[in-house]
Amino acid sequence: MKQRSLFDVISPIMTGPSSSHTAGAVRLGMLARSIYKNIPQRIIFKLYNSFAETGRGHGTDKGLLAGFLGYGVDSENIKKIFTIQEAKKTDYSFEYEQNIDRHPNSVDFILEGSLNMTISGNSIGAGNVEIIKIDDFTSKISGEFNTLLLFYKDKPGMISKVSTLIQQENINIASLDCDRDARGQTASMCICLDSEISKQIIQKIEEIDDVYFVRSIKKLEA
Repeated sequence: MKQRSLFDVISPIMTGPSSSHTAGAVRLGMLARSIYKNIPQRIIFKLYNSFAETGRGHGTDKGLLAGFLGYGVDSENIKKIFTIQEAKKTDYSFEYEQNIDRHPNSVDFILEGSLNMTISGNSIGAGNVEIIKIDDFTSKISGEFNTLLLFYKDKPGMISKVSTLIQQENINIASLDCDRDARGQTASMCICLDSEISKQIIQKIEEIDDVYFVRSIKKLEA
């Protein structure tokens, strides 16, 4: 049985009326920004189901944008995010949809720029979140762990090469999940770690042949 934390019981310290609709939205935005890394030329926030129905009243739209721009759940800028200069310089829009196949509180971050990417996530209650998909690849990124995300050419030995470099820093791997679109084509690797990985090891992983994309996603503060 998973042990419940104090965070689960009392919810996060936050700005906004709802832990799922506001704090969860901020945390999803923060994770999406860490994955994409930069500000894209255009952001489309596509909200589903309960997010779409009541999101504006609960500040979900503000939370998603604020989190993506780097503001935490306790920031006073969430309430006025649409009026701050950084937001005014960002090309963004919101879309709303009902979809029975999606979680009640779910969102797609459709990011357009030098890199086009769609990041899908859910707010699952008490401020807890999960990134479930990046483009066509499943993922398991909750913000509860420091996480290493890779896209690479599917071929033998890739998991071993990456895990060996991680072990050189004496870092324990909490979980490792892989996905691929077809044998020998693009694959993804999502590794949850018990501690933060160094820039030197990240650089070595980036230098592995046929690794296309590497992101080190820091654990979110409670």
